[in-house]
Amino acid sequence: MQVPPLTIIYSTDTFAVIDKPSGLLSVPGKGPHKQDCAAARVRAMFPNATGPLVVHRLDMETSGLLVFGLSPDSQRELSRQFEARIPEKAYNALVEGTVTLDEGEISLPMRPDVENRPWQMVDYLHGRSAVTRYRVLSREIDRTRVKFEPLTGRAHQLRLHAATAREQGGLGCPILGDVLYGDVHSAPRLMLHAAYLSFLDPATGGRVAFESQTPF
Repeated sequence: MQVPPLTIIYSTDTFAVIDKPSGLLSVPGKGPHKQDCAAARVRAMFPNATGPLVVHRLDMETSGLLVFGLSPDSQRELSRQFEARIPEKAYNALVEGTVTLDEGEISLPMRPDVENRPWQMVDYLHGRSAVTRYRVLSREIDRTRVKFEPLTGRAHQLRLHAATAREQGGLGCPILGDVLYGDVHSAPRLMLHAAYLSFLDPATGGRVAFESQTPF
């Protein structure tokens, strides 16, 4: 399957914000067939960039906003911001079934399932803190449109928090099209989109914000 081109939302001499299509890796995978990725495409589009580029990632199936540093200094500063949880992020998703509460917060510590990679799992003893705020945007017959705001940045955090049973502290409503934690046949793709991203401009220190229209 041919992956659509990525879109440059905004760029300066120090950073570029892109809109990544679903189906494109954020960084190269293992093997020659997994070298096409957002990082490689950005490097080709900005041949004068001196930075290592990668600051954060989105799952291959997730679409939406990513920022890349175009110089070593900007990449380090942006990475520092993500480690310090300075950026603000919001995702839109379609989930299975009906989310009963209009809004809430999910706090379920997570760790990799070492025997079943790439799955993640809830683990109150050894897991790392993972917190997600959510708000219902609309309810349909058999699905709910939800806005997620991750306060931490764990791998698969939104997907696992959505899919974990309500009695265990999760949403109890897997994201549609989720090949790992839900029903891959419920949608043509993972219905998760990084719709909002805000951070401090590494050159000026001023806060900048970007939005991307949800494609589903």
